[in-house]
Amino acid sequence: MSVVAQQGGRCVICYVILALIAVVVLTLTGVWNPWPGVWDAVNRSRPISEPDVTWQRRIGGTPKSVTVAGDTVVVEQRTRVEGLSLATGAPLWERKADWAAVAGNGRDAVVAVGKLLVKGYELLDPATGAVRRRDNEAVAVWTYRNMVLDARCAQATDCTVSAWDVRGSRPLWTAFLPGVESGFFADNPELLGTRRLTGLRIDPGVAGPEAVPALLGFPVDGRVHVLDTATGRVVRDIEPGREERLVAVGGRLLRIEARSEDGTCYFTISGRDANTGREVWRRAGINLRTADNAGCVQREDPQGARNVVVGVAPDARETVVDAYDGRLLWVGAAGEKLVAVDDRHLLARSADKRSIVGRELGVDRPRWTRRSAEKTAGALTPYAAVLSEDGPSRAVALDPRTGRELANLRTSANVLAVGPGGMVIGEGREIGYVRFAGAPGGAPAAGDDGSGRNSGDGSDGNSGDGPGRGPDPAASCGPKGESCPEPDGGKDG
Repeated sequence: MSVVAQQGGRCVICYVILALIAVVVLTLTGVWNPWPGVWDAVNRSRPISEPDVTWQRRIGGTPKSVTVAGDTVVVEQRTRVEGLSLATGAPLWERKADWAAVAGNGRDAVVAVGKLLVKGYELLDPATGAVRRRDNEAVAVWTYRNMVLDARCAQATDCTVSAWDVRGSRPLWTAFLPGVESGFFADNPELLGTRRLTGLRIDPGVAGPEAVPALLGFPVDGRVHVLDTATGRVVRDIEPGREERLVAVGGRLLRIEARSEDGTCYFTISGRDANTGREVWRRAGINLRTADNAGCVQREDPQGARNVVVGVAPDARETVVDAYDGRLLWVGAAGEKLVAVDDRHLLARSADKRSIVGRELGVDRPRWTRRSAEKTAGALTPYAAVLSEDGPSRAVALDPRTGRELANLRTSANVLAVGPGGMVIGEGREIGYVRFAGAPGGAPAAGDDGSGRNSGDGSDGNSGDGPGRGPDPAASCGPKGESCPEPDGGKDG
C-alpha cells in the first residue's frame, strides 16, 4: 500500500508539472495568458473612499503637492512631476524635477519646475508638459494666481526680482534687492506675511495659488525690504526694533510689538502706509501668536489669509482683524474656536464642539450651521469649504456661502487639492478625484429637489444641514474676487 501511495503522490506532482508547462507554452504562443489578470487582482487598489471616487490611481511615490490646473491634475513627487487627466486620471506627461509649483488659474495656468541647487527653471504647459518659457539664471521662484516672480543675483549682494505675466515672455518690472541669493532658493521661499491655519488631513496648499499681495516683505540681513507688486518699487527698507516684528499684509506694513512686563507680554499692532510710513491704525491688547513664552521673542508670522490676521483678545476670545484698516471683522463667543478663514468667510467650531458655523466676515448673523464631530479641521478655498472629521473619518466639501453639501465621503484620506468642479484626495501613493454635486458628471446633492430651495432649518435659506442655493457665481473669481471686475473699483489691498 505504501508503494502505491508513493507512486500516486508522484503522479500528482507529475500532473502539476505538466499543467504548469502547458500554461507556459500557451502564454509563450499567445494562445492564452492568465498572468495579467492574476497580477491585476493582486495589485488592485481598494477604494479610498465611500462612496467611490470618480477615478483612482496609484502614483510612483507619496505626493509632495497636488494642484488642479485647468483640465490637469499636477502631482509633485520627490524627484519628478507629472500631469494627470482631470477627467480620467490617465497620465498625460512626466518630467524629472526636484520641485514644482503651479502659477495662474484654470487653463491659463503653468507649472514651474527646477532642480535643487541649480540655477534656472522652466514653465510647462499643464495639459501637455511642453516648455513655454525657460530661464537659466534665477535662484528662486514665487508662483501666484496672476503673476510669477523670480530672483537672480549677479553677486551675493547684487540681486534683482522680476515680475512676469503667467504666460508672458517679457518681465513686467524688475526691482533691486540686496542679498537675496543667500536666503532664497527653489520654489516659494517664505516671505514676511501670514501663516495659514492648518488642520488634520488637509494639505496646506489645498486652495492652490493665490493672487499676488499688494506688498511683499523680503527679509534680508536683518532688514525688511517692502516691495510694491503693482509698480515693482521697493517702497520701504527698514530694520525692526528688538521688540518688533514687521510683516506685509493686506496692503499695509504691520508693526507688531511684544513687550515683556509684569510677567506677561503686552501686544500692540499698528498698520502703516508703506509709502509714507504714516500710521493708519493701531490696536493694543490683541495677541497675534507671534511670540513664544520665553521673553516675548517673536519668531512666527501672524496667522491669517490675504488681508486679514487672526489674534486673541485680552478676554481670550479669538478675533479676525482687517489688516488694511484695523477693523474687527469678527470676535468669537467664549470658547468658540476659529477653524479656517480667508478674506470673505470664516469657519468656527462652537464652544460645545458639536457644530461648525459658517460666517461671512463683517456680518453678525451666521450663514449656516452644521453638526460635526468633535475633532474637525477645515480650510477655505475659492471653490469650497472643506471639513476633515474624525470619529468616523470623513471629508466634506461645502458651499462656503450656503453650507450646501458638494461632497461627503467616508475616508481617512487627505484632502490634497480643490478645483472648480471637485477635489483630489489621497492616501499614501493612492490619489483619487471626487466631482462635486452639481458639477458636470456629478450627482445632485441628497435632498436637492432641483428648485434651489434650502431644505435646512435656516429662516433665510442659508443655514441648516440641507442643500441650499448653488455656489456663488463669484466663487470662481478668487478669494478676493480679483479675477472679476469690481463694480465700485474696490479698495487698495
